[in-house]
Amino acid sequence: MSAETEDLPTGSLSRSDHVIDHVKRMIASGELRAGDRLPIEKELAAQLGVSRGSLREAVRSLATLGVLETRQGDGTYVTQLDASSLLRHLEFWAGLQEANQSVDLLAVRRVLETESAGLAAVRLTEEEFDELESILAEIDAGLVTGQLEPESFIDADAAFHRRIAVASGNAALAALIDSLMTRTLRGRLWRAITERDSLGEAHADHRAILAALRTRDAERARIRMAAHLLGVEVFAADHPVKSDEPPAPQG
Repeated sequence: MSAETEDLPTGSLSRSDHVIDHVKRMIASGELRAGDRLPIEKELAAQLGVSRGSLREAVRSLATLGVLETRQGDGTYVTQLDASSLLRHLEFWAGLQEANQSVDLLAVRRVLETESAGLAAVRLTEEEFDELESILAEIDAGLVTGQLEPESFIDADAAFHRRIAVASGNAALAALIDSLMTRTLRGRLWRAITERDSLGEAHADHRAILAALRTRDAERARIRMAAHLLGVEVFAADHPVKSDEPPAPQG
């Protein structure tokens, strides 16, 4: 069959799906590695027995997924295949969820971050502890002066949680947590504005988490993180959001 033949389904897979599956197997087997250039379009289409149109469709799909990147005039390459890029679509999905589903997302985040705290407790370096302390010290100063803006607290909160996730040493876990952060930040902003002392309470939780991490006791760190996020989860469940209100608080 000519590579330029009009595409027809092959078994349960379309021809573009066939290309996607083949590229995935090439990467999984090590035949293609991060940074490698794919064979030229004509050769790869002939090798796979598909039209160049199907090949282009598959390449576009894989580029959207962050697996491939096309460089104008230079060809198509395998990306670095880092977890954050490949999982970024989770962030988009999370942003599409209805407000009344925020509690479900918070439950997922609690499970993930509880484990990340446990892993980080035994892996954090002194330099990383200093970074976490620096983040919280900025919040301390703002609370003392009464000049801490909600947006500043949100940024610091995200940095604190992301730093712990990265310190877990599990790139996939850190990427999953990061993907849920955008929705979480909107909820945090609303909580910070509507709850009189939400900043102080949340900051006290952060201090307790850092203290637990410093003990190098993984279970203690898990408990502190779980308690912190469970509190936010319960708040979200007890304060459902109406359709004309901002998103429910999320962490």
